[in-house]
Amino acid sequence: MNTEEKPLVNRVAESGLITIKLEDFFPDEPLHSFDLKDYLFMGLILKEKEFREALQAHDWTQYQGAALLVFCSADAIIPVWAYMLVASYAEPFAKTVFQGNADEYYKMSFANAIGEMDLPSFQDQRVVIKGCSDKPVPPSAYVELTRKLRPYAQSIMYGEPCSTVPIFKRPRKL
Repeated sequence: MNTEEKPLVNRVAESGLITIKLEDFFPDEPLHSFDLKDYLFMGLILKEKEFREALQAHDWTQYQGAALLVFCSADAIIPVWAYMLVASYAEPFAKTVFQGNADEYYKMSFANAIGEMDLPSFQDQRVVIKGCSDKPVPPSAYVELTRKLRPYAQSIMYGEPCSTVPIFKRPRKL
C-alpha cells in the first residue's frame, strides 16, 4: 500500500469550463407596483379628469431609483394613454417604468442583460449555465442564454460544474 499522500487536484477548476450564473444578472433596483385598479370608477372605468388629479397629488418621489411596474389587476379596459400618463409622472424619479407585472419585468430584464453579453468571447468554449440560484431566475432566461450561446460555444451544460446535464455539443470537425 502506498503511504505517500497525493495532492488534491481540483479537476473542475482545471477542466476549462466557464460557468455563467444567471442570478448575477438579477436586477438590483427595488420594485414598486402601480396598480391602476385603485383609480377606477366603480372598479370598471377610468375617468380622465379624476385620474389626472389623482396622479398630480400622488407622491412620485417614493419611486426614486426603483423599477415601477404599471399594470391593472382588475378586469377592466384601460386606455393606452393611462399607462403613458403614469410613465410621464414617474420618469423623473423611477430608474425604469415598465408596463406589466414582476414576472414580465424579470423576463425583459434578463433578456436585455443577455443581449448585452459579449457572446463571441464564448467561441469554442465549454459553458456551464449554473442551475441553482438564490434569486428567482425565470426559465425564459435559460432558454434565451442557450439560444444566444449555441452559435459560439463548443458545448453548453446545465447545473453545477461537478454535476451537469448536457444541453448542446458541437460536432467535431473532420
